[in-house]
Amino acid sequence: MRPAERTVRAGPTARAPAVRVGLTALVLAVFAYGLAALLPAYWVFLAMSAVISGVLLQSLGVIAGQAGMVSLCQAAFAAIGAWSTAQLSLWGVPGGLYVWLPLAGLAAVPFGLLIGLPALRLRGVHLAIVTLGFAATVDVVLAAASFPGVDLGLSVGRPAGLSSERQYFLFCAGVFVLVAVALAVVRRTRWGAAWRALRESERATAAAGTSVPGAKLSAFAVSSFVAGLSGALLAGQLGMLLARNFDPGQSLTAYAVAVMAGAHHAEGALIGGALGVLVAELLRRLGIPQQWANVVFAVGAIQAFTQGAGISDALRAVLRRRARVRPVAPVPPVERAAPPAVTGTALRIAGLSVRYGQVAAVRDVSLEVRAGGLHGLVGPNGAGKSSLVDAVTGFTPSTGVVELAGHDLDGRRAHLRARAGLRRTFQQDRVPTGLTAGEYLRFAARRPLTAAEPAEALGDLVGVDPGRMVADLDVGTRRLLEVAGALLSRPVLAVLDEPAAGLGHAETERLGRWLRAAPGRYGCAVLLIEHDLDLVRAVCERVSVMDFGRVIAEGPPAEVFADPRVLRAYLGEEVTA
Repeated sequence: MRPAERTVRAGPTARAPAVRVGLTALVLAVFAYGLAALLPAYWVFLAMSAVISGVLLQSLGVIAGQAGMVSLCQAAFAAIGAWSTAQLSLWGVPGGLYVWLPLAGLAAVPFGLLIGLPALRLRGVHLAIVTLGFAATVDVVLAAASFPGVDLGLSVGRPAGLSSERQYFLFCAGVFVLVAVALAVVRRTRWGAAWRALRESERATAAAGTSVPGAKLSAFAVSSFVAGLSGALLAGQLGMLLARNFDPGQSLTAYAVAVMAGAHHAEGALIGGALGVLVAELLRRLGIPQQWANVVFAVGAIQAFTQGAGISDALRAVLRRRARVRPVAPVPPVERAAPPAVTGTALRIAGLSVRYGQVAAVRDVSLEVRAGGLHGLVGPNGAGKSSLVDAVTGFTPSTGVVELAGHDLDGRRAHLRARAGLRRTFQQDRVPTGLTAGEYLRFAARRPLTAAEPAEALGDLVGVDPGRMVADLDVGTRRLLEVAGALLSRPVLAVLDEPAAGLGHAETERLGRWLRAAPGRYGCAVLLIEHDLDLVRAVCERVSVMDFGRVIAEGPPAEVFADPRVLRAYLGEEVTA
């Protein structure tokens, strides 16, 4: 390991998340112990309810807060967990809740995967209707069949060491902390990054080489498991359960509270659980019907949707603003062995056509980008450049031949083309705002990075601290971050769609220097789609010009931009000598 790499690995940024998670878990544990020791029995019971609700809200934090999908059936998953716990208790399975709890969570997972299947095609209100329908179905089944042991008057027993309310509260608090720590760990993995990328853009997630169906199903599986745990905890708290404990209205309320509190963070889930109990208790003492609590949470959720942030997000934003932002000095390139380069042709397109109904957006286009080359693709608006890129990268159906390093990509989906080495960026900002700059680079690279590689990219190209949240960056900086992520993956070909849009002069020059060094640094070719012709002249070795879906000129920049056909395409009139 080189000394420069060792310095970056040992820095405070690398250790900060783990230390923060550990300290948070310790504070929560100490706080729970203090509540158990000091609160009266009634308030211990309420605190227990708040913690159990917090576990349920953490499940919503995964599916809604991180993955951005609407799920109105979390109470149904909890009911499955509670039913499984009651059945295990009736069977007398040894181990008590210590064993029944994880089994109850696992029992909910198949149902989570089943409900996740419609999410592969449905979004928004349509997915909400499907999940709410599942919640209503579970409610009808439970109302007809009831929970195991209820007809016999048997309740779910607690094992030795959990018999008192204070002991069981500490157990519930421990489960909450374990779930929070586990989700914090998952959040730092590619799974967690994929969920947050999915929330922003499915296309960008696929372009980074991640399977969108896999990311959605994994989110539903983890979410249903955590919800099943909350149902098992509720079974241990109440002993006997009724269907009304899990009616569909509970799922709606939980979703509203999760959005309002920002349950994708552990503190947000805990705040949401506490608010749910305290608001209900306050209304009870004032003699106000409990249904008004739903109105309060609905208003809070609307406010969170309007502001784009829940309570925990607002608190974290305040802390980030108070923290001192460290300027990042440019990092000199680290001497490393040159990556293996692809020889010959990186991309070959032959007879490619794209049609939208009767409209031909791309017509019989042929194009080659040599390995390690910098190739420009320009043309006026509406020339068909974006349709060509979407077809090449697998987002739009097309006819013709697309080969990457001699391998035919026909029939491969977008994320499989990305894994094969065909990476792209987008015209619109699609960088996940829920990630830090460093997390995004690791997610986009989709390969193990040395500590020096992201530091070099962030210092030399982007100019931000790796711990900065993407949400705090301006659009131009996000574009540079997206370019860095695509190139760090060391693709065969990086297709950069208008990366200089919105950049200032200094940033554009920095981007140009980075692109010129990219083939030698990362062993890749670059296809640059850009309206900034000065950048294209400075960077590209060859240029192709499109107009009305066809390539009308190709060659060195100086020759192409002097071609009368190109001048006519840009100026819209005949050019005379």
